[in-house]
Amino acid sequence: MANRIEQVFQELHRSGRKALMPFLTAGDPDLATTAALIREMVSRGASLIELGLPYSDPVADGPTIQASYTRALDAHTTLDGIFAMVRELRRDCHAPISAMGSFSLVTRRGMDRFLDDAQAAGIDGLIVPDLPLEECDAMAAGAARRGLSHIMLVAPTSPWERAARIARQSTGFLYYVSVTGITGERKDLPADIVRHVERLRQETKAPVCVGFGISRPEHVRQVTAVADGAIVGSAIVRRIGDMAGRPTAEVVRCVGDYVAELVAALP
Repeated sequence: MANRIEQVFQELHRSGRKALMPFLTAGDPDLATTAALIREMVSRGASLIELGLPYSDPVADGPTIQASYTRALDAHTTLDGIFAMVRELRRDCHAPISAMGSFSLVTRRGMDRFLDDAQAAGIDGLIVPDLPLEECDAMAAGAARRGLSHIMLVAPTSPWERAARIARQSTGFLYYVSVTGITGERKDLPADIVRHVERLRQETKAPVCVGFGISRPEHVRQVTAVADGAIVGSAIVRRIGDMAGRPTAEVVRCVGDYVAELVAALP
Protein backbone atom coordinates (compact mmCIF):
# COMPACT_ATOMS: atom_id res chain seq x y z
CA MET A 1 0.00 0.00 0.00
CA ALA A 2 1.33 3.46 -0.94
CA ASN A 3 2.26 5.72 1.94
CA ARG A 4 1.18 9.38 2.13
CA ILE A 5 4.17 10.63 0.11
CA GLU A 6 3.46 8.23 -2.75
CA GLN A 7 -0.27 8.97 -2.60
CA VAL A 8 0.24 12.72 -2.84
CA PHE A 9 2.53 12.46 -5.85
CA GLN A 10 0.11 10.07 -7.53
CA GLU A 11 -2.71 12.58 -7.01
CA LEU A 12 -0.58 15.47 -8.26
CA HIS A 13 0.45 13.50 -11.35
CA ARG A 14 -3.16 12.62 -12.18
CA SER A 15 -4.15 16.28 -12.00
CA GLY A 16 -1.06 17.58 -13.80
CA ARG A 17 0.13 19.59 -10.81
CA LYS A 18 3.48 19.99 -9.06
CA ALA A 19 4.43 20.05 -5.37
CA LEU A 20 5.75 22.74 -3.09
CA MET A 21 7.61 21.26 -0.14
CA PRO A 22 8.51 23.72 2.61
CA PHE A 23 11.27 22.88 5.08
CA LEU A 24 11.34 24.05 8.67
CA THR A 25 13.33 23.13 11.74
CA ALA A 26 11.41 21.28 14.43
CA GLY A 27 11.41 23.28 17.64
CA ASP A 28 12.38 26.66 16.18
CA PRO A 29 11.35 28.65 18.12
CA ASP A 30 9.33 25.91 19.88
CA LEU A 31 7.37 22.81 18.96
CA ALA A 32 3.95 24.43 19.37
CA THR A 33 4.92 27.03 16.77
CA THR A 34 6.28 24.30 14.49
CA ALA A 35 2.93 22.52 14.59
CA ALA A 36 1.07 25.77 13.90
CA LEU A 37 3.37 26.53 10.96
CA ILE A 38 2.86 23.09 9.45
CA ARG A 39 -0.92 23.44 9.64
CA GLU A 40 -0.74 26.91 8.08
CA MET A 41 1.58 25.89 5.25
CA VAL A 42 -0.62 22.94 4.35
CA SER A 43 -3.71 25.18 4.40
CA ARG A 44 -1.89 27.57 2.03
CA GLY A 45 -1.24 24.82 -0.52
CA ALA A 46 1.95 23.03 0.49
CA SER A 47 1.76 19.40 -0.65
CA LEU A 48 4.38 17.94 1.66
CA ILE A 49 6.47 19.09 4.62
CA GLU A 50 10.16 18.49 5.24
CA LEU A 51 10.95 18.61 8.95
CA GLY A 52 14.52 19.19 10.07
CA LEU A 53 15.68 17.28 13.15
CA PRO A 54 18.01 19.68 14.98
CA TYR A 55 21.53 18.45 15.55
CA SER A 56 24.65 20.09 16.96
CA ASP A 57 26.77 19.36 13.86
CA PRO A 58 24.55 20.04 10.81
CA VAL A 59 25.23 18.29 7.53
CA ALA A 60 25.33 20.46 4.36
CA ASP A 61 23.39 23.18 6.15
CA GLY A 62 24.27 26.82 5.69
CA PRO A 63 24.35 29.43 8.47
CA THR A 64 20.61 30.11 8.38
CA ILE A 65 19.58 26.54 9.11
CA GLN A 66 22.54 25.99 11.45
CA ALA A 67 21.30 28.95 13.51
CA SER A 68 17.79 27.48 13.60
CA TYR A 69 19.15 24.18 14.88
CA THR A 70 20.96 26.04 17.65
CA ARG A 71 17.78 27.89 18.60
CA ALA A 72 15.80 24.64 18.65
CA LEU A 73 18.39 22.88 20.81
CA ASP A 74 18.58 25.88 23.15
CA ALA A 75 14.81 25.51 23.52
CA HIS A 76 15.45 21.91 24.69
CA THR A 77 13.93 20.27 21.61
CA THR A 78 14.34 16.49 21.69
CA LEU A 79 13.50 13.63 19.35
CA ASP A 80 10.87 12.42 21.79
CA GLY A 81 9.32 15.88 21.81
CA ILE A 82 9.35 16.05 18.00
CA PHE A 83 7.72 12.65 17.64
CA ALA A 84 5.08 13.61 20.21
CA MET A 85 4.37 16.84 18.30
CA VAL A 86 3.92 14.98 15.01
CA ARG A 87 1.71 12.37 16.69
CA GLU A 88 -0.55 15.13 18.02
CA LEU A 89 -0.49 16.90 14.63
CA ARG A 90 -1.79 13.73 12.98
CA ARG A 91 -5.14 14.22 14.70
CA ASP A 92 -6.07 16.79 12.08
CA CYS A 93 -3.21 17.13 9.57
CA HIS A 94 -2.72 14.40 7.00
CA ALA A 95 -0.11 15.96 4.70
CA PRO A 96 3.03 13.85 4.21
CA ILE A 97 5.96 14.68 6.47
CA SER A 98 9.52 13.65 5.70
CA ALA A 99 12.11 14.04 8.46
CA MET A 100 15.65 15.10 7.61
CA GLY A 101 18.39 14.40 10.11
CA SER A 102 21.89 13.16 10.69
CA PHE A 103 22.57 9.43 10.86
CA SER A 104 24.07 10.13 14.30
CA LEU A 105 20.53 10.69 15.58
CA VAL A 106 19.54 7.29 14.22
CA THR A 107 22.49 5.40 15.66
CA ARG A 108 22.28 7.12 19.04
CA ARG A 109 18.71 5.88 19.48
CA GLY A 110 19.28 2.60 17.67
CA MET A 111 18.06 2.11 14.12
CA ASP A 112 15.10 -0.15 14.88
CA ARG A 113 13.86 2.01 17.73
CA PHE A 114 14.28 5.18 15.67
CA LEU A 115 12.33 3.73 12.75
CA ASP A 116 9.62 2.34 15.05
CA ASP A 117 9.23 5.70 16.78
CA ALA A 118 9.13 7.61 13.48
CA GLN A 119 6.48 5.29 12.09
CA ALA A 120 4.38 5.42 15.27
CA ALA A 121 4.51 9.22 15.29
CA GLY A 122 3.23 9.50 11.73
CA ILE A 123 6.43 10.34 9.85
CA ASP A 124 6.19 9.19 6.22
CA GLY A 125 9.76 9.41 4.95
CA LEU A 126 13.34 9.85 6.07
CA ILE A 127 16.19 11.85 4.55
CA VAL A 128 19.61 11.07 6.02
CA PRO A 129 22.10 13.18 4.05
CA ASP A 130 25.25 11.82 5.71
CA LEU A 131 24.38 8.15 5.12
CA PRO A 132 26.30 7.12 1.99
CA LEU A 133 24.86 4.90 -0.70
CA GLU A 134 27.29 2.11 0.14
CA GLU A 135 26.05 1.90 3.74
CA CYS A 136 22.31 2.53 3.36
CA ASP A 137 20.98 -1.00 2.77
CA ALA A 138 20.00 -1.69 6.38
CA MET A 139 18.30 1.70 6.76
CA ALA A 140 16.47 1.36 3.45
CA ALA A 141 15.28 -2.16 4.28
CA GLY A 142 14.14 -1.16 7.77
CA ALA A 143 12.25 1.83 6.40
CA ALA A 144 10.59 -0.30 3.71
CA ARG A 145 9.39 -2.85 6.27
CA ARG A 146 7.62 -0.04 8.10
CA GLY A 147 6.13 1.62 5.04
CA LEU A 148 8.49 4.60 5.28
CA SER A 149 10.09 6.19 2.25
CA HIS A 150 13.88 6.29 2.18
CA ILE A 151 14.62 9.50 0.31
CA MET A 152 18.11 10.01 -1.06
CA LEU A 153 19.99 13.04 -2.35
CA VAL A 154 21.86 13.44 -5.63
CA ALA A 155 24.34 16.30 -6.01
CA PRO A 156 25.20 17.93 -9.34
CA THR A 157 28.81 16.83 -8.77
CA SER A 158 27.92 13.14 -8.34
CA PRO A 159 29.52 10.93 -11.02
CA TRP A 160 26.76 9.75 -13.32
CA GLU A 161 27.05 6.04 -12.48
CA ARG A 162 26.71 6.85 -8.79
CA ALA A 163 23.86 9.31 -9.38
CA ALA A 164 21.96 6.66 -11.33
CA ARG A 165 22.40 4.11 -8.51
CA ILE A 166 21.12 6.64 -5.97
CA ALA A 167 18.14 7.44 -8.19
CA ARG A 168 17.20 3.77 -8.41
CA GLN A 169 17.57 3.31 -4.63
CA SER A 170 15.49 6.31 -3.51
CA THR A 171 11.82 5.81 -2.61
CA GLY A 172 9.04 8.34 -2.10
CA PHE A 173 10.90 10.87 -4.19
CA LEU A 174 14.45 11.65 -5.28
CA TYR A 175 15.98 14.82 -3.84
CA TYR A 176 18.12 16.61 -6.42
CA VAL A 177 20.46 19.20 -4.92
CA SER A 178 20.44 22.09 -7.38
CA VAL A 179 23.73 23.69 -6.37
CA THR A 180 27.07 22.61 -5.01
CA GLY A 181 27.86 23.58 -1.44
CA ILE A 182 25.56 24.22 1.49
CA THR A 183 21.93 25.25 1.86
CA GLY A 184 21.03 28.92 1.56
CA GLU A 185 19.16 31.43 -0.54
CA ARG A 186 20.56 32.21 -3.99
CA LYS A 187 19.78 34.93 -6.51
CA ASP A 188 20.03 32.57 -9.48
CA LEU A 189 19.90 28.81 -9.97
CA PRO A 190 22.15 26.82 -12.33
CA ALA A 191 20.98 26.58 -15.92
CA ASP A 192 21.77 22.86 -16.11
CA ILE A 193 19.03 21.80 -13.66
CA VAL A 194 16.74 20.80 -16.52
CA ARG A 195 19.36 18.58 -18.12
CA HIS A 196 20.24 16.86 -14.85
CA VAL A 197 16.63 16.24 -13.82
CA GLU A 198 15.66 14.90 -17.24
CA ARG A 199 18.59 12.49 -17.13
CA LEU A 200 17.72 11.30 -13.62
CA ARG A 201 14.15 10.62 -14.70
CA GLN A 202 15.48 7.91 -17.00
CA GLU A 203 16.80 6.02 -13.94
CA THR A 204 13.88 6.14 -11.53
CA LYS A 205 10.11 5.93 -11.41
CA ALA A 206 10.11 8.04 -8.25
CA PRO A 207 9.22 11.73 -8.50
CA VAL A 208 12.19 14.10 -8.63
CA CYS A 209 12.16 17.19 -6.41
CA VAL A 210 14.72 19.99 -6.41
CA GLY A 211 16.05 21.78 -3.34
CA PHE A 212 18.88 24.07 -2.15
CA GLY A 213 18.87 27.72 -3.16
CA ILE A 214 15.18 28.00 -4.06
CA SER A 215 13.65 31.11 -2.53
CA ARG A 216 11.68 33.03 -5.18
CA PRO A 217 8.56 32.37 -7.23
CA GLU A 218 10.66 32.44 -10.39
CA HIS A 219 12.87 29.69 -8.92
CA VAL A 220 9.79 27.57 -8.26
CA ARG A 221 8.63 28.09 -11.85
CA GLN A 222 12.08 27.25 -13.18
CA VAL A 223 12.51 23.93 -11.37
CA THR A 224 8.91 22.68 -11.61
CA ALA A 225 8.98 23.16 -15.37
CA VAL A 226 10.83 19.84 -15.34
CA ALA A 227 10.81 18.50 -11.76
CA ASP A 228 7.85 17.18 -9.75
CA GLY A 229 8.37 19.54 -6.87
CA ALA A 230 10.35 22.40 -5.36
CA ILE A 231 11.80 22.32 -1.84
CA VAL A 232 12.17 25.65 -0.04
CA GLY A 233 14.01 25.82 3.27
CA SER A 234 16.41 28.63 4.17
CA ALA A 235 14.05 31.40 3.03
CA ILE A 236 11.36 30.08 5.38
CA VAL A 237 13.75 29.46 8.26
CA ARG A 238 15.20 32.97 7.86
CA ARG A 239 11.75 34.52 8.16
CA ILE A 240 11.10 32.58 11.34
CA GLY A 241 14.45 33.68 12.80
CA ASP A 242 13.94 37.31 11.80
CA MET A 243 10.64 37.36 13.69
CA ALA A 244 12.05 36.00 16.95
CA GLY A 245 10.03 37.30 19.87
CA ARG A 246 7.02 38.29 17.74
CA PRO A 247 3.58 36.78 18.48
CA THR A 248 3.16 33.27 17.12
CA ALA A 249 0.10 34.25 15.08
CA GLU A 250 2.14 36.94 13.32
CA VAL A 251 4.97 34.53 12.51
CA VAL A 252 2.53 31.94 11.19
CA ARG A 253 0.73 34.49 9.04
CA CYS A 254 3.99 35.83 7.57
CA VAL A 255 5.26 32.36 6.64
CA GLY A 256 1.85 31.38 5.33
CA ASP A 257 1.73 34.42 3.04
CA TYR A 258 5.17 33.55 1.67
CA VAL A 259 4.24 29.91 1.06
CA ALA A 260 1.06 30.98 -0.72
CA GLU A 261 3.16 33.23 -3.00
CA LEU A 262 5.37 30.26 -3.92
CA VAL A 263 2.40 27.92 -4.44
CA ALA A 264 0.93 30.46 -6.86
CA ALA A 265 4.05 30.07 -9.01
CA LEU A 266 3.51 26.34 -9.52
CA PRO A 267 2.44 25.28 -13.02
